[in-house]
Amino acid sequence: MTERIDLRSDTVTQPTDAMRAAMAGALVGDDQYGEDPSTNRLQTRCAELLGKEAAVWLPTGTMANQVALRTLTRPGDEVIACRESHAAWHELGGAAANAGVQIHEIGQGGRFSADELRAATKPRNFAIFPSTTLVEVENTHNRAGGVVVPQDEVLRICAVARELGLATFLDGARLWNASAASGLPVSELAAPFDLVAVAFSKGLGAPGGSLLAGSKALIAAAGRHRHRLGGAMRQNGIFAAAALHALDFHLARLPEDHANARVFAEALVAGGPVLLDLATVQTNIVVFHLPATLAIDAPTLSAQARARGVLVNAFGPRTVRAVMHLDVTRAQCQHAAAVLRDLLAA
Repeated sequence: MTERIDLRSDTVTQPTDAMRAAMAGALVGDDQYGEDPSTNRLQTRCAELLGKEAAVWLPTGTMANQVALRTLTRPGDEVIACRESHAAWHELGGAAANAGVQIHEIGQGGRFSADELRAATKPRNFAIFPSTTLVEVENTHNRAGGVVVPQDEVLRICAVARELGLATFLDGARLWNASAASGLPVSELAAPFDLVAVAFSKGLGAPGGSLLAGSKALIAAAGRHRHRLGGAMRQNGIFAAAALHALDFHLARLPEDHANARVFAEALVAGGPVLLDLATVQTNIVVFHLPATLAIDAPTLSAQARARGVLVNAFGPRTVRAVMHLDVTRAQCQHAAAVLRDLLAA
């Protein structure tokens, strides 16, 4: 039987035996009534980690982003975000369907500047323009290859946002990876923002769950939107226990995933006709492109790799993503790169 190496996402991980034991032994209560002790403990811990007053658990990262939009905007508003942001590309049009906002994408390669934000912000009360009310930063940026947004630029962006009267939101689903790569604590990365989202199923290996952190007033409003969208849970402690275990035991190993991504990328570039800037390989995600001169496209490469036990995502007609995580070893990452090289050479 062909060994299966799943690099589609860091969300495909299985809970470790120790995590399963923590989930089985979790203290639980009805979280909709605020009575789940494990969830309350997780929310308090993460609020402290992120340097915010309060936090609220949500089932998914998409719901966290959608709730943030509902909390910080009104229908008809405009949100500025980086080009190819998760909120614009990977949430089934939820920004429009749920919050009634449109997203104006700026920048490239996972980054935009404070000057670009200033230029993109619509003047208030202009007859035919939507009101720009929110700026969103995604760190790390998924489709750009897991790049870390430089904190000095983040500070400039948030300063301009305050000057222009815009709210600020950090989509930090993989903020843990940004912290591990930059050496900055998550509290420092989160500090300039009104609301911050983090995920426990990306990088940390928990079976689900995300969280929003911010002021007490914003989190109270976010909690109501969570309930309205069907995200209020009951005995949620089994998920919270997994997240708490991940914070205790899986945070420190994230640099291992980053190193494996670098090994995978370097092996791919050394032996395969791919377009990949190694400078973008900063965390656990590798996004590469297939030259137009190659007969094979991304969906075909993905299908052929799957037949040989390597699972990657076609991120576009000629774009492929691979993500390293705690369920793959260095040797498996090297083997996966070799399989892709062979297929591209053929």
